[in-house]
Amino acid sequence: MIPASFRRAPLGLRSSGRAGGRAGGRAGFTLIEILVVIVVIAILATLVAPNVFQNVGAAKSATAKSQIEMLGAALDAYRLDNGSYPTTQQGLNALWEKPQIDPPANWRSPYLRKAVPMDPWGRPYLYLAPGQANPGGFDLLSYGEDGKPGGEGDNADILSWK
Repeated sequence: MIPASFRRAPLGLRSSGRAGGRAGGRAGFTLIEILVVIVVIAILATLVAPNVFQNVGAAKSATAKSQIEMLGAALDAYRLDNGSYPTTQQGLNALWEKPQIDPPANWRSPYLRKAVPMDPWGRPYLYLAPGQANPGGFDLLSYGEDGKPGGEGDNADILSWK
C-alpha cells in the first residue's frame, strides 16, 4: 500500500476540490474576462455606429421627400376643388382645416388624414403660393438638417420642384 503522502498532486496542480476549480468555490467571470468582453463590444460599436448614424440622415431626407410629395398631392386636390392653391397666408393648414382668411367656397373635408406634419427635423415646411421657382403653382420645401438655405448631404434643401 502507498502511503498517503505519496499520493498527493505536486504543488500548483492541486485542485480546490470544488466545482469549476476556482478558489473559494465562487462561480462567475474574472475581471479580465469582463474587460475583454467590454473591449470587444467597444470595438464593434465604433465600427457599426458611423454606418447607423449615416443611414439615419438619409432616412430623414427620404422622409422629407415623401412628405413633400404627399403634401403636393393634397395641394393638387385642394386646387381641383377650389380653383387655386391655398395662399401663402392660408398656408398648408388649409389642407387640414377650412381657412379663416378668404375661405374657399368649395372646401371639402380635410385633404390630409392627419394634421400637417413637421419636417423630420421638427420644423414646419416652407410653403409659398404662388411659388418663386414655380410661379404657376407653389413652392414647398424643407431646409434640411441645418435649417438654412443651401447645403450638401444631410444639410441639402429638399424641394418640391426638383
